[in-house]
Amino acid sequence: MTVSDCLMRGQALGLPRLEAQILFLHAMGRSLHDRAWLLAHGTDEVEAEHISRFETFARRRVQHEPVAYIVGQKEFFGLTLHIDKRVLDPRDDTEVLVEWALECGASLASPRFLDLGTGSGAIALALQSQRPVAKVMGVDTNPEALKLAAHNAEKLGLEVSFLQSDWLKQVTGEFDVIATNPPYIEAKDPHLAKLHHEPLSALVSGENGLRDIQIIVKNASQHLVKGGWLLIEHGWQQAPQVRALLQNEGYANVQSKLDLAGVERCSGGQKLTLNSTSPSNMK
Repeated sequence: MTVSDCLMRGQALGLPRLEAQILFLHAMGRSLHDRAWLLAHGTDEVEAEHISRFETFARRRVQHEPVAYIVGQKEFFGLTLHIDKRVLDPRDDTEVLVEWALECGASLASPRFLDLGTGSGAIALALQSQRPVAKVMGVDTNPEALKLAAHNAEKLGLEVSFLQSDWLKQVTGEFDVIATNPPYIEAKDPHLAKLHHEPLSALVSGENGLRDIQIIVKNASQHLVKGGWLLIEHGWQQAPQVRALLQNEGYANVQSKLDLAGVERCSGGQKLTLNSTSPSNMK
């Protein structure tokens, strides 16, 4: 089989072309960015060992295992992160949350960011990479996730601090921005069947998917400075409910941000300043 034959074989198994290319490059031991090599060597014969490895990867992907787990890495906000089954595979839409957090801290000389449920460290590390003078902390209840996050920080040369905590219980101090991508899927969501490779604790949040978001909204304000922001990623249909939770806790400037598909993916609000009288609500 040639290189082109292998890629066609991957697509015949059900892989999108880009995923077939990435998995083939990984099977060949080449850089995942070296797609130009595939074009230049399309007629080259491929050794049986590499064909077998590629077909194994393809079968794993067809069974819904994330590409990031198969290749052991994921690009997020311009950073290459090590990813494995200890943590959730970072989604591209979460970059919207990072951009919003950066916007909220843009006017501050040295903003203090808190990433709740840091997992691989994706959000915390992205924030630190964009604001080197910021003080960034990543929090997770899973010690294995924290080990991976710390590994990513070391490899990237980014000085993020990490803390094991059940959401905010062990957190001390105040922050200018708290950003979080918590579990938000309903326990009976039929889509969970396709996500069985990822840690369930990072996905499911009670019967309505809002249990963890409710805990965060209720407790975050005591760790925010006056005027600080709480920003939450949530499910595609949960924006009205999350905005209501924020409003009920007295947050001002409650609003939502759209993801890459135009869906309300993140909602947030600002802790009332001393001279504020009532929240203003925006979508």
